[in-house]
Amino acid sequence: MGDRAFHTAGSASLRRTRGSVPRIEGFDLGPGDVLIDKYEVVGRLGQGWEGEVYLVSEIGTGIERAAKFFFPHRNPRNRTLRYYAKKLHRLRHCPILIQYHTQETIDYEGIPVTFVVSEYVEGEPLSEFLKRQPGKRLDPFQAFHLLHALAAGMESIHNLREYHGDLHTDNIIVRRAGLGFDVKLLDLYRWKAPRRVNIQDDVCDLVRVFYEAVGGRERYARQPQEVKGICCGLRRSLILKKFNTAGQLRQKLETMQWESR
Repeated sequence: MGDRAFHTAGSASLRRTRGSVPRIEGFDLGPGDVLIDKYEVVGRLGQGWEGEVYLVSEIGTGIERAAKFFFPHRNPRNRTLRYYAKKLHRLRHCPILIQYHTQETIDYEGIPVTFVVSEYVEGEPLSEFLKRQPGKRLDPFQAFHLLHALAAGMESIHNLREYHGDLHTDNIIVRRAGLGFDVKLLDLYRWKAPRRVNIQDDVCDLVRVFYEAVGGRERYARQPQEVKGICCGLRRSLILKKFNTAGQLRQKLETMQWESR
């Protein structure tokens, strides 16, 4: 597509969709498309259950941003967007998360579509990063450093009694690797108020990411005991008996003793 202009949604569009929520499965925005005279589309970054994410450039400054467009049927009365934006704002001091900037609305083929503009995070998904590694996995030493970076970042979220809710290798962005992994998390899931079980889900997801990073089921039997002591065979009850929060997991990693071999 490309070279199209999308303007602010007006009342006429709102009236057309009142009483029913239109279903859009994809926005098909292309490089060069202009959004409300403020942003130019650079390219598509990805798609999830709630909508699509595009890389856009601010027309006035040239600064690149990420724009998340919500499918109307996944965002009735903007509930999903409000939850997403407010949660990002509440957690704005957690460095592992992207920074929220603003929200906008465009008229997309007569339908008002709202999107959130946030910080654009350069890097690559952990899933792609792992594919480039020897054997498509990390050695235990590297994987422990990755897990420590993730646990330390998630700790700041859990300390605010909040949670992520959807941790996996596709929404973890690796910006730098080595002894000090620099990672960012994309997306935040669910609308409901935080409960203890949500934080526990995050902990189990962190362990699963670590498990996948060291090679998953195929390599698990040959892993050293230190790895198995963290993964606990992915048995939720055993994981939570050791770690109820990301902070407890971080502390374990920092005090873990390696057996000499």
